[in-house]
Amino acid sequence: MAPALARLSLALLALVLAGCGSTSGGKQRSLWPFPTPLHKAERHPSVDPDMPLLPAAGSGRGGYYKDDGPGDNPPSNLKDVADAEVRAEPYSKYANRSYTVFGKTYVPIVNEEAFVQRGVSSWYGKKFHGQRTSSGELYDMYKMTAAHPTLPIPSYARVTNISSGKQVVVRINDRGPFHAGRVIDVSFTAALKLGLLGKGSHEVEVERLLPDGVINVAAQRRNAPQTANAFYLQLGAYTLAEKAEQARARLRNRAAVRGALEVVKGGSMHRLFSGPFASRDEANEAMRELKAMGLNPMVVRR
Repeated sequence: MAPALARLSLALLALVLAGCGSTSGGKQRSLWPFPTPLHKAERHPSVDPDMPLLPAAGSGRGGYYKDDGPGDNPPSNLKDVADAEVRAEPYSKYANRSYTVFGKTYVPIVNEEAFVQRGVSSWYGKKFHGQRTSSGELYDMYKMTAAHPTLPIPSYARVTNISSGKQVVVRINDRGPFHAGRVIDVSFTAALKLGLLGKGSHEVEVERLLPDGVINVAAQRRNAPQTANAFYLQLGAYTLAEKAEQARARLRNRAAVRGALEVVKGGSMHRLFSGPFASRDEANEAMRELKAMGLNPMVVRR
């Protein structure tokens, strides 16, 4: 009986292996489960032991798009990757022009104005790894970079995890996210350092950082009397003055809109502001109320 049982076991094993090595259409596929890494940096002998287990793609959780996700073999010690170093760089010639995505027009900032914003952060990984960003550079998910709809390219921002207080500094070199409620897409490494991996939503604060030559100017503005430099909410930016006036008319009687509504022309754009507010906290409170109405304002200083 023993030889017969042994032969039966071998036969069953052969059938299982044959089934694993082919598809229903008869085409052979490799038994090796790991796809080829995108570049040599992904092939690493050890994985960071602190790397969290992530929800599967398509699960609706994890803070990344359904067909994206982490690399198959991330380099070790990603938590030790240094933050981006803030330095003066010329703005990209093409990446800071107005653009429209999904019917919404975005107007990038092209000056040194202060910028603070709160909202949900997502992250992007292997689907975009090695592809060209809006700056023209190749995206590397293991560097400290991020995508933002309107911050200048390139520029720098401090991203703070509201729940934990963890902070990172990233270099903005791409555009996005274009998903309702999301304000910034950070790289895989930045998400790891912020503690954002594996969760479904992550509220963060995004604060623009300026290089040394401009930081002093920003500090002077922050310390100036409120009457000279007050906080406002920018409610929209329009190429046509008529559109800006129509938006002002729609919002004029909304109870959640605080302060006066005014349209200010700057260059070729007409920006709609509400305010002024005596403090950043007051402006942030008004911003949260407007976001609950489905608007997407941002705090600015004028």
